[in-house]
Amino acid sequence: MLVACLRIQLHLPGCKSLKEKRFVLNSLKDRLRSRFNLALCETDYQDKWQRSALAIVTIAGSRKGVDKSVQAIVTFLERQERAVLIECDKEFY
Repeated sequence: MLVACLRIQLHLPGCKSLKEKRFVLNSLKDRLRSRFNLALCETDYQDKWQRSALAIVTIAGSRKGVDKSVQAIVTFLERQERAVLIECDKEFY
């Protein structure tokens, strides 16, 4: 079994308040959870309107499976209109 941990930095250019940021992030997190069956949480920049950091964890039985999941998650995030992927660090355990 292999575990992948992604540390994602996002820019949310359309957000003008913390309430709007929370709405955008909750929507994004719900879509990620339902589509990829993963665990995630916001880890930094809770007080910034247009910035967020997420930690995402996924598990697979093989390296090929976890690589496929990670690539699908990154591709999904890159295609988002309301959030711009700034940085993505990957670690495997």
